[in-house]
Amino acid sequence: MSEPRVSAETIRTTRLNLLPLRVEHAEEMAQVLSDPALHTFIGGVPATPADLRSRYERLVVGSPDPAVTWWNWVIQLREGACLVGTVQATVTGEVAEIAWVLGAPWQGRGIAVEAAEGLVGWLAQEPRIRTVIAHIHPGHRASAAVAAAAGLTPTDRYQDGEVRWELPMNRP
Repeated sequence: MSEPRVSAETIRTTRLNLLPLRVEHAEEMAQVLSDPALHTFIGGVPATPADLRSRYERLVVGSPDPAVTWWNWVIQLREGACLVGTVQATVTGEVAEIAWVLGAPWQGRGIAVEAAEGLVGWLAQEPRIRTVIAHIHPGHRASAAVAAAAGLTPTDRYQDGEVRWELPMNRP
């Protein structure tokens, strides 16, 4: 029997609101994520607003697998109330796999670190989660720095050419 699903809720940090993803975010997020350089390590090309809307429609419904929970947020910079990126967690059993992406104009300001720390802090309140993981391309130093700042450490395990980073929640 699977655990009951918990809905994503707004997470507030010093400068940010992590807002639960809505389909209506697609138009603004298509602009935020429009720089082809964002796809250097993850592949693909920037999504059109229509493609992103379609993707967000699937994400907000949730995973078709009742054993998997999808939590997705857009990162809103409170100053200016603009969207600047996304964070997400896919929970399977006791493991939450996290990821983040930040629009190019907002990189280098500690926003991704703050968002990832906020996400990990929120996940720490979810009792079923025992481990937080992220998969990071070995050449992506910025993402490695974000993961380290959020408390994750690299392992010697790889998945699809990416290093598995882990943070045990150390629950009793």
